[in-house]
Amino acid sequence: MLSFPNLGYGDGGRRFARRDADRARLIERIVVSSDTPLGPMLASQAAASQRTAIAEEPPERIALRKLSQRELLVVVDKHEKFQTGRNGGQRASLASCDLSFLDLRGITLTGADFSGANLQNADLRGADLSQSTLFAADLRRADLREAKLDRVDLRGACFRAANLTDASLVDADLRDGVLLKPDKAGNLVSARPEGEAMDMAAASALRVNMAQAKLSHSFIVQTDLTDANMRNCKFVRANLSHSNFTGANLEGADLTEANLTGAILHGTILYNVTLSGTTLDDADLAGAVFSNMDRETLEGLGAVMPRLLNALGDEMRAMLISHGTWIRTAGREGKRADLQRWDVSGQTLASLNLAAADLAYAVMNNCDLSGSELLMADATFADLRGANLRNTDLRGITLRRANLAGADFSGAKIGPIQIVGATTQFWPCHFESAHLQEAKFTGADLHQAVMTACDFTNANLRDCNLKGAVLRDSQFAGADLRGANLDGADIRGALNLVQ
Repeated sequence: MLSFPNLGYGDGGRRFARRDADRARLIERIVVSSDTPLGPMLASQAAASQRTAIAEEPPERIALRKLSQRELLVVVDKHEKFQTGRNGGQRASLASCDLSFLDLRGITLTGADFSGANLQNADLRGADLSQSTLFAADLRRADLREAKLDRVDLRGACFRAANLTDASLVDADLRDGVLLKPDKAGNLVSARPEGEAMDMAAASALRVNMAQAKLSHSFIVQTDLTDANMRNCKFVRANLSHSNFTGANLEGADLTEANLTGAILHGTILYNVTLSGTTLDDADLAGAVFSNMDRETLEGLGAVMPRLLNALGDEMRAMLISHGTWIRTAGREGKRADLQRWDVSGQTLASLNLAAADLAYAVMNNCDLSGSELLMADATFADLRGANLRNTDLRGITLRRANLAGADFSGAKIGPIQIVGATTQFWPCHFESAHLQEAKFTGADLHQAVMTACDFTNANLRDCNLKGAVLRDSQFAGADLRGANLDGADIRGALNLVQ
């Protein structure tokens, strides 16, 4: 059995607590984090001790104190009194407690201690656990939707198959860590023998806010992080393979020596990221936007990038001729223009007929598309940053999740298109979740456009026709809407919309 002096380290990565006065020499809990000077040595010694115990007989599972729903509510009540300075208050200490399957919806336990607690399958929807300690807590399959875990110590915690949709983990510490305890024979064993520490594999974390979180050495495999905010996160040596970062914001993230093999990064924002020694084998960066690296660098790291296409070359010329034939013959002859996953950035495509073309995942930033016909085209996830779309016919176009930051739509037709068949239909433009920061829509026709969850930050929408447009949950911070027509527009949930 290992013995240690009474060192009162706090956030240094090791915690030592006396079980009680009669057993002052027995260490109840040892927390080891690899980022501390002695962390690797202690972890190595503890692992060796555990291997010895395993050789003799399997280590026993450390018993946790099971709490009932009623007992939990008593703890919550006392903690609330403690937080508000009322008599009878007591800070919640739920370390090494079994809270599995309990209902913690909407509770407030800020600053509580959940170290080593079992929260498997617990319902934590809307709970506020900010600034709490959940070191090595077991949160497998827990429901954490809209939970608040800002600045929480989550080192060594396990979120496997948990639901973190819309949760907030701002500045949370999710680095590696091991919680060790002595068994009855005095052997140091992991509080979770199954060894699932620091595991967020197969979790659902759509729109999770993890800005500035520390995730170095973490295991986040096959996790859905669609639209997650992960700005300035630390992912040093993290395993992020086969995870879905579609639409996520990783601006300023440190991905040094991280493993992103097979990851999906469609439309991911990768401004100013650090990619030293990063593995991007088969990572799909179609529609991803980046600033401090070039495609050669990314291809050298194994990433799958859009193919380069010369707008004036023979291949493009033949494609346009075939597309024109396809349009004139209503699809009987020729072939639809397919620019999916092609890179034509910075090139001139003005006054072309690309109606109904496939532009999904195309890289067209800073392209000149002025005066072109793009009606009914599919530009899902297209990168059109800074594109010139002045006086372009965009009726019925699909621009879901496209990045149109800084694009110029002045005078463009972006309303619905009439489809005549057995019955007459009107097909609107679709901009759902598009990036439209600083875009210029001066005088553009956007009536009935579907623009839910779009970001119009600092966009120029002066004199726009937004009659009947769907603008739900969109962000309008700093947008200029003077003279815009919003008659009948759906603005439920819209933020900072000032006309």
